[in-house]
Amino acid sequence: MKPELTLLAWSVALAIVHMLITVMALVSQKGLMTAFGNRENLPELAGWAGRASRANANMAQNLVLFAAVVLAAAIAGTTNSTTLLGAQLFFWGRVAYAVCYLGGIMYLRTASWLVSIVGVLMILWPML
Repeated sequence: MKPELTLLAWSVALAIVHMLITVMALVSQKGLMTAFGNRENLPELAGWAGRASRANANMAQNLVLFAAVVLAAAIAGTTNSTTLLGAQLFFWGRVAYAVCYLGGIMYLRTASWLVSIVGVLMILWPML
C-alpha cells in the first residue's frame, strides 16, 4: 500500500480522536442528556470545549481535501517522494494544529494549519 494511503488512514484516526474529544467536551459542559439529544439550539461551548468543537469542524473540512488529493494521486500513479512529504506534512501539521487549538496557542495554530495546507498542495501539484 502507498504510504500516502497509510497517512490518510492515520488522518482518519486523528479525526475520530477529534470527534471523541468534542463529545467529551460537550458532555462535560452541557451534560449527557444534551449529548444524547438532537442538539437543536445548542449553546456554544466555552473555553477548551469550544476550541475542541471548532478544531473538529476544521479537521473534517481539511480531511476532505486531503483524502481527495491522496486518492486521486494514488489512482493517477503520481505519488513520489514529494507527495509522501506532503502527506507527512498534512498529518503532522494536523496533529500540531489539534494540540495548539486545544491549548489556545494562536499563532502556532495558524502556522500548523498552513503546514497541513502546504502538504495538500504538494500532493495536488503533480496532477495539475
